[in-house]
Amino acid sequence: MKRSLTTLLPVIRLFQAERGRGLCLGTALSALAVLAGAGLLGLSGWFITATALAGISATSAIVFDVFAPSAGIRLLAIGRTAARYGERLVTHDVTLRVLAALRERLFRGWAAPGNAAAMMRRPAKLLFRLTADIDALDSLYLRVLLPAGVALLSALAIGVALGLMQPLFGILVGLWLVATGLGIPLIAGRMAMKPGRRRAHAMEALRARVIDLVAGQTELAMTRQLRAQRIAIDDADRRLAEADHELNRIENAVSVGFSLVSTLLLTATLLTVATLTKQGIIGAPAAAFGLLVAFAATEPFAALRRGALELGRTLLAAKRIAPRLATEGVAPEIRQPPQGYAFQLKAVSASYENARHPAVESLSLSLAAGERLALVGVSGAGKSTILALLAGEIAPASGTIACLRATMLTQRTELFDDTIRGNLLLADPLASDEQLRHVLQAANLLADIQALPKGLSARLGEGGIGLSGGQSRRLALARLFLRDTPLWLLDEPTEGLDGETARAVLREIATKAAGRSLVIATHIRREAAIADRIAMLEHGRITATAQRGEQEFDAILDRLRPD
Repeated sequence: MKRSLTTLLPVIRLFQAERGRGLCLGTALSALAVLAGAGLLGLSGWFITATALAGISATSAIVFDVFAPSAGIRLLAIGRTAARYGERLVTHDVTLRVLAALRERLFRGWAAPGNAAAMMRRPAKLLFRLTADIDALDSLYLRVLLPAGVALLSALAIGVALGLMQPLFGILVGLWLVATGLGIPLIAGRMAMKPGRRRAHAMEALRARVIDLVAGQTELAMTRQLRAQRIAIDDADRRLAEADHELNRIENAVSVGFSLVSTLLLTATLLTVATLTKQGIIGAPAAAFGLLVAFAATEPFAALRRGALELGRTLLAAKRIAPRLATEGVAPEIRQPPQGYAFQLKAVSASYENARHPAVESLSLSLAAGERLALVGVSGAGKSTILALLAGEIAPASGTIACLRATMLTQRTELFDDTIRGNLLLADPLASDEQLRHVLQAANLLADIQALPKGLSARLGEGGIGLSGGQSRRLALARLFLRDTPLWLLDEPTEGLDGETARAVLREIATKAAGRSLVIATHIRREAAIADRIAMLEHGRITATAQRGEQEFDAILDRLRPD
C-alpha cells in the first residue's frame, strides 16, 4: 500500500497543482448532492409518517404544520438536482483539464534527450501511454478520490444525524460505515490489483498485435507468419477475457458485501429505533427518518466499487507515467563553443537503451566555423549518434558538448498529413510562397510540385503519402534550406535519389551552406566529396582523419560506396 501511494503521489500533486480548488469544489458539490438525497429520503419518510399520525384526530390535523416540511422537501429536491448538475460540470471539466495537463507534461517529458527517440522506436507503446494510460488516470479522481471523500463526509453527517436520536448509536453507525464502506473497497482493490494489471497488459498486447497484423499483412504473408500472428492475437484476447472474468467475480463479491453491510445496518437501525420508540425517547416520524437515512447510508460507499476494480490499472498507468512527470522535458543547455568554432566535443560517451556497447566512447572532435566535415564508416559506427548529440536529441553519458544552434536532417523523412506548404512552413512559418518555390527549386522538386493539381496547396497523406520516396526526401531537404541556422547536420541527405538528381541536390547544398558549418554522416562517395575534412569512425571511435588535398583524403573517398 505504501508503494502504491508513492506511485500515485506525483499524479496527485499534479492534480492539486493544476486544479486544486476545482477538485475540492467538485467533492463538496458531490457530497452535498448525496447528503441532500439522504436528507430528502429521511424527511419525506418523517413527513409521511407525521401526516398519517396527525390525521388520526381532527385536533392534531388542524394544528399540524404541513408547510415547513413541504418547503424543506422542495428545498432538498432542488438542492440535490442543482448540486448534482454542478458536480457533473465541475468534476468533468476539472478532470478533462487535468488529463490535458498530463498529456502536456508527457510530451515535455518525451522531449528530453533520448526519450522521444526511444518512444518512436515503439509507437504502439507511445499511443497506449497517450490514450489508455492517461484515460485510466481519470479513475483516480472520479472513482477513487472523489467517492472516498464524499463517503467520509457522508458517514460523518449520517452519524451526526442518527446521533441526535441516540449518541452512542450515531457513533457506532459512523464507525461501521467507515470500517466496512472503506474496508470492502480496499480489500477488493488489493484483490483486483493483479487481474487489473494483467488486463491492461493484455489490452496493450492485443492492440499492438492487431495493428501489426493490419499494417504488416504483406510482410507477414511473405514470411508465412500470418497464422502465428493470429495465434498471438487469440492468446492476448484469451488473457484479456480471463482478466475480465476474474474482475467480474470480484465485482460480484463486492456487491454481495455491500448488500450484506446495508442489510445489517438496516436491521440494527430498525431494532434501535423500535427500542427508542417503545421507550418513548423518539416518536414514529423520527423512527421513519432514521430508518430511511440508514437505508441511503451505503450509497456513497458503493460508488467506490468501480474505482477499486480499476485500481490495478490506475496504479500501472501512474507507474508508467510518473517518471516523465518528474522531468522538465527540455534538453540540457548546450554551451556555446569558443569563437571561431561550430562545435567542440570533449571525451564524449553515449549509449542507447539495452545496448551492449557504447555508441560513442571517449570521443573528442571539433569543427571550425564555416568548415564542412564528413563522418564516414560502416552502419553502427556512431555517425548518427554524433549528429544526435550535436542536435541535443540525446544526452551524453559523460564528457562535454559545446555547439552552435543546429538544424538536423535525419535518415527518416518526417512529413505530416498537411499541405506541401504546411509541411514547409514548419521550418519558417513566415516564409512566402516565393521563398517556398525557391527552396523547392534548390531541392530539384519544384517541377514535380507544380505538376500537381493544387501545387503548394496539394495535400499529403500521413507520412507523406502522395509523394515518392525520393520526392519526400527532397521535400525534407527543401525544408532544411528554410532554416537559417549556423550549423547543418545531414544524415545521408541524398539516399534514395538517382545519381543525377543527387549530384544536383549536393551542388545546391554546397551553395546554400556557404557561410555555414556542415556535418554530413554518410557512406556514399558523392556526399563525402563536398567536405573539407573526413573523419573515419569505427565502434564509436575516430580511427583516421584527413583534410582535402591530402592523399589520405582521396584514399578514404575511394573506400566509400561509389555514386
